[in-house]
Amino acid sequence: MIDLSTKYLGLKLNGPIVVSSTPLSESIDNVRRMEDAGASAIVLTSLFEEQLALESRALDEDLSRGTESFAESLGYLPDLDDYRMTHEVYLEYLRRAKGAVRIPVLASLNGATTGGWVRFAKEAEQAGADAIELNTYALATDRSQTSAELELQLLELVDSVCRAVKVPVSVKLSQSFTSLPHLVSRLDDAGAAGVALFNRFYQPDFDIEALEVRPSLHFSTPSELLPRLHWAAILFGHLNIDLAITGGVHSAEDVI
Repeated sequence: MIDLSTKYLGLKLNGPIVVSSTPLSESIDNVRRMEDAGASAIVLTSLFEEQLALESRALDEDLSRGTESFAESLGYLPDLDDYRMTHEVYLEYLRRAKGAVRIPVLASLNGATTGGWVRFAKEAEQAGADAIELNTYALATDRSQTSAELELQLLELVDSVCRAVKVPVSVKLSQSFTSLPHLVSRLDDAGAAGVALFNRFYQPDFDIEALEVRPSLHFSTPSELLPRLHWAAILFGHLNIDLAITGGVHSAEDVI
């Protein structure tokens, strides 16, 4: 039997296949089945930064009912009920998932600003997360904001989280950065133990009949694997940071 064991984020894994963040992991039965099928670790579905903002808004409304005490911009966020888990439910589910399997379980946090991530990262660590994956995004909509400022915002986020927890932190990146080798090197300096290449954005679509903006979900295709392979090859051996590939992997041949 070939020994496929490896290390990722300092964690000893029985093989190179990690289940990426997916709604499938919202079932404890599925989590057990993933382990039985040979998964070496599981990244739980993401908790979104907007969820923390909405929960904070809901609490603020309860404490300050009848006043205009929260930012108007929060009105553009989805209703809290649109999310599958509140952050307290997420933490409890993390504890249950960790107790259900022997393989490492990673918490996934999806956001762009420091905000409540430091506090929540600590809570996820206390709940038993073996590592934390920061699923980051940076969408430039202000013409005065430079790419350097976006990168600095990301680096400050990673640095803050890494300083707050003892478990390893991985950063799930988009492929839209101008110089990935330089950015990944700075993430290494900021304390990140690994990077995942790459995250995918759920792009809204325009319904020209109803004149509405509607969410649109497109699953990955095998063709998306090639840029990930190329960037992994470029980064490999030049940085003291672990690499993971996510997206576009549809077959055993893709894994190999």
